[in-house]
Amino acid sequence: MDDVESKPRRIAVQRVFRSARTSVGLGLMILVAAVAVFGPFFAPYGATELVGVPFDVPQYGSPLGMDFLGRDVYSRFLNGGSSLVWMSLSASALGLVLGALIGLSCAFYKGWTDMLLMRLVDVKLAFPSVIFVLLIVTVVGPGKALLVILVGISQAPSVSRVIRGAALSVVNLEYVQYCRAIGLSGPRIIATQILPNVATPLLVEAGLRLMWSISLLAGLSFLGYGIQPPSADWGVMINENRNALSIQPWAVIAPIAAIAVFTIGGNIFAEAVLRSLGRTDSGKD
Repeated sequence: MDDVESKPRRIAVQRVFRSARTSVGLGLMILVAAVAVFGPFFAPYGATELVGVPFDVPQYGSPLGMDFLGRDVYSRFLNGGSSLVWMSLSASALGLVLGALIGLSCAFYKGWTDMLLMRLVDVKLAFPSVIFVLLIVTVVGPGKALLVILVGISQAPSVSRVIRGAALSVVNLEYVQYCRAIGLSGPRIIATQILPNVATPLLVEAGLRLMWSISLLAGLSFLGYGIQPPSADWGVMINENRNALSIQPWAVIAPIAAIAVFTIGGNIFAEAVLRSLGRTDSGKD
């Protein structure tokens, strides 16, 4: 029975990762992640080192020119993605795990568990994510770990609603009822029987949550509530140099391009999963 039930899931996952869109989306995200991870090793100058004239144009040895303090933009760009990438990945993972736990628990236990958790989710959804994060950061103060936790929590309600809806169609199936009848514990049934059947919606949410996490974190840094200067960060770079777009645009264009590519990659990946899921559900090859 397990083999029969798992075959459609295997087919769906194989279809997703054979898609050209999936390859493009993952490729774009991996490209930006590689720049973030390995970029600091290739930076010609330190991220905070003053090496030239403020807003100097690109020249030999400084292909992206100088920023508003005379720091090498190329070096700051190569150093500026590491925090943003790992924080967005961590926040997305936290949001997925927390949201999946809430959604699966609501679908499986129903009753008071479902009503209580969903009302808490509704309360959180009533507050825009940016306002929710800014409110707490303003009181507590910015910190990388705190930002990851807050952004992850802000992503969880949307994930929980999607996973709850997907799991509701699974919890009443015969093999789940059989597991209940033989006395398997609720957490074990959720982990072994229900969670594998909502893996595809989780993949979709992974791409979407990553897209929103990096946008939110970059926006917070731009507003001055994320990574703090003089640390190199793509969001900080945009904020610091935005007033000189007509003079030295590369200090803004480079980090915007990196954030856009990473975000577009996540969006393409999510769309590829949705398309593959639709073809699998319709029974088409």
